[in-house]
Amino acid sequence: MSFLIVRPYTPNTVHFIGPSTHAARHCERILRSLPRWFGIEASLLEYVADSERFPTFFAVDVDPVAFLTVREHFAQSWEVHCIGVSALHRGKGIGRKLHEHVETWLKSRGAQVLQVKTLAPAHPSPEYAETRQFYTALGYVPLEMFPALWGPQLPVLQLVKPLATFKQADESLIGERPEQQCTAREMLNKSA
Repeated sequence: MSFLIVRPYTPNTVHFIGPSTHAARHCERILRSLPRWFGIEASLLEYVADSERFPTFFAVDVDPVAFLTVREHFAQSWEVHCIGVSALHRGKGIGRKLHEHVETWLKSRGAQVLQVKTLAPAHPSPEYAETRQFYTALGYVPLEMFPALWGPQLPVLQLVKPLATFKQADESLIGERPEQQCTAREMLNKSA
């Protein structure tokens, strides 16, 4: 005789894996469970494709139930490119714990700041109001608004979170030094 033991869900059963770049199948399944956030098909497919290009982390409870994809801009600055927690697992702290896991990974690589872009308060979506509350609770602060970055009806809010005490950036990582740059007028004068 065999028995099946059914245990209630607890956050302690979730573990974290990644980074992975073979994430598309799981990311698509999770995003499709969230049509109020990811209802634009072209955007959803772009996020799925990006999960194959950028480091992607998962919260796993038998199967992946959440993911977070990050994008490196510079060694010190990264972006939360996409995060999704399956509809059945929202509100259980999984997204927060996954974000903390990714923060630890980023800090171990010298990251100092993490940014995210989301719909701004000017957009009437209650779902994105929840999203902004999520990021604020994680310690993000607003940095800049972009009225039409994603389109005329999609105002964007950029938020940032310091991960460490800021160090002076290695100028070789950011290109030319400001004192070596010149204005267009100076360039024209040099060529004359």
